[in-house]
Amino acid sequence: MLLAYRLVKLIEEHSDGLARSLHNRYQNCEKCSAYANVPESELIEKVYDVYRHLGEWLLGKTEADVERRYLEVGARRAAQGVPVSQVVWMICLVRENLWDYLQKNAELERPAEIFGELEVLEMLDQFFHRAIYYAALGHERATAGYTTKSEVVSA
Repeated sequence: MLLAYRLVKLIEEHSDGLARSLHNRYQNCEKCSAYANVPESELIEKVYDVYRHLGEWLLGKTEADVERRYLEVGARRAAQGVPVSQVVWMICLVRENLWDYLQKNAELERPAEIFGELEVLEMLDQFFHRAIYYAALGHERATAGYTTKSEVVSA
């Protein structure tokens, strides 16, 4: 777990640079063209927040926290005219950007460190899979005219 903590701290400490490198990726990605409708500062702030508080998202937040956050993200992107496919792709880019950064900067040397990295990757995968699901669900609900789980249940 010590390595997992070290990797998370490395990511959090470089969250500004990670957010900027993601900015370059999505601006050059035709699969994210509708993100032109999203204010640049809003997107950078959201991405920075995930990277900067990654330890909290991986270790301290519950699935309900991820659900709340990404239902909101999905609904907001729907209101901004971003198709769900592009919302999903953007979340994948956030993860890919992070993975590329870790490959270049983690400097793992011992087999035990590799197992520690696998632990972090498993937690990251779980987080990003949930983020994708709830963002898509939030998008679908917003598109259908629903904004909360209770409205869907009572409909």
